[in-house]
Amino acid sequence: MSRNKRVVAAAAVAFLAIGASACGGKKDNSSSNGESSSSGGGKGAVIVGTTDSVSSLDPAGAYDYGSWEVVDSVYQKVMHFPTGATTPSPDAAKACTFTDPKTYSCDLQTGLTFSNGDALTSTSVKFTFDRMLKIAAPNGPSSLLANLDSTTTTGPDKVVFHLKNPDSTFPSVLATDAGAIVDEKVFPADKLLDGSHIIGSGPYTLDKYTAKQQASLKANPKYKGTNKLNNSQVVLQYFSEASALKQAVKDGTVTAAFRSLSPTDTQDLKKTSGIQVLEGTGTEKRYLVFDAKVKPADQKAVRQAVAQVIDRAGIAKDAYNNTVAPLYSMVGNGIEGHTDAFKDKYGAPDTNKAKALLSAAGITTPVQLAYAWTPSHYGAASADEATAIKRQLEATGLFKVTLSSTEWQQYQKDEKSDTYASYMIGWYPDLPDPDNDVAPFLTKEPFLGTGYVNPQILTLLSKEQGTDDKTVRDQAFADIQKIVAEDVPIIPLWQGKQTVVIRDGVTGADKALDPTMFRFYELGSK
Repeated sequence: MSRNKRVVAAAAVAFLAIGASACGGKKDNSSSNGESSSSGGGKGAVIVGTTDSVSSLDPAGAYDYGSWEVVDSVYQKVMHFPTGATTPSPDAAKACTFTDPKTYSCDLQTGLTFSNGDALTSTSVKFTFDRMLKIAAPNGPSSLLANLDSTTTTGPDKVVFHLKNPDSTFPSVLATDAGAIVDEKVFPADKLLDGSHIIGSGPYTLDKYTAKQQASLKANPKYKGTNKLNNSQVVLQYFSEASALKQAVKDGTVTAAFRSLSPTDTQDLKKTSGIQVLEGTGTEKRYLVFDAKVKPADQKAVRQAVAQVIDRAGIAKDAYNNTVAPLYSMVGNGIEGHTDAFKDKYGAPDTNKAKALLSAAGITTPVQLAYAWTPSHYGAASADEATAIKRQLEATGLFKVTLSSTEWQQYQKDEKSDTYASYMIGWYPDLPDPDNDVAPFLTKEPFLGTGYVNPQILTLLSKEQGTDDKTVRDQAFADIQKIVAEDVPIIPLWQGKQTVVIRDGVTGADKALDPTMFRFYELGSK
């Protein structure tokens, strides 16, 4: 989830297979209930470098990958995705079941405590979900809980979730970090927690935190969950530049690097003695988003003309050294229901076809188009990507592109406020379901500014969200993708891989490289 609010579908389907190409070892999807071995390997800290940043340490305000890396480590959830799995399993819960299509009932493990010793009970869970919905922070994940009507308790160990509509993927929603359980004695009920003194019941505690510099995660001795820790401490080092992260790996001041080295840096590190580069199946996607309320993106012919000339293979080659794959639909490659809708409609890049589209609409060329991107969130290669898009469009003679860059915090606000005619968005799905790739962008109230609402798409979304019939859902997604290719509120560009760079002596990186979240607790050291 790079910047995302996700609307949830009604049925889980097949997801991308998980794998690591440069390191052997079979993934262990098993887990054990009861007290975990918090200290794990206990052979010192694993130091992980990243160019990610943290927007919020409070789960109610955290909805970006950098924040969720910490949230996922410090807080426990009712359900979770075990390493390598796409089906949720109980975590703070010992058992959960649908008692009817709109009622999901969970029995919690007994004796759960937060890291400060406070008891974690059904009251804590109810408080967490009531609070999330009440605060509804603009940059938080409350939209994931849009179908949650209320939460009730029966005794200290039983919690019941009452849904507005049937939703068989609700267990997966609980497994996202929107379901991170907070201490009702520590967190305010109606606003985000100030500061960095956060309390959870997850595998780690946040020992120290300095914004944009470092987060120290230490094994939580009170953790009672299903994840087995293979280290006693993980230190996250934050870097503003990928080049500095690369140098830190070479120097050995970090022992693992995850998100986001440039493709050139990665290729160079592959040749460096004592360093391994591991690759796994990725879910990251990049979209070019239009805001149909901002000129000239308010004209469909302009959006179609851009779609007609954009060269995805060129972007993959010029900006990413072919470490990403062209993407021709909002539904990701390898996801159930995917079609190559944009390829089917537009074929190969064609300037003459784009010119005809603009001419038929009476649009004078060159079209003046502004394109925005952020240098502080999507990695160093995002600058090359923005430049490649500008170069491709201007090479047709049909467009004059003005690039602008904004720091991430401001970018998050601007993308929702009809500021940009077109702009860059990265996407990580929260759930293993195709709905999660499309619905957040195409609802009546999308999480960002598209200025686009299509009643036919809304009907199709409602249809696929209300059934677990694969045939019905696949047809609905096929129709949605066809409409998106026609109206072009968004142009899908590429889908990437996950990459982690480790120094010799770091273990477990192949398991840590999981599509749902990078698993710090899988890392160890020899």
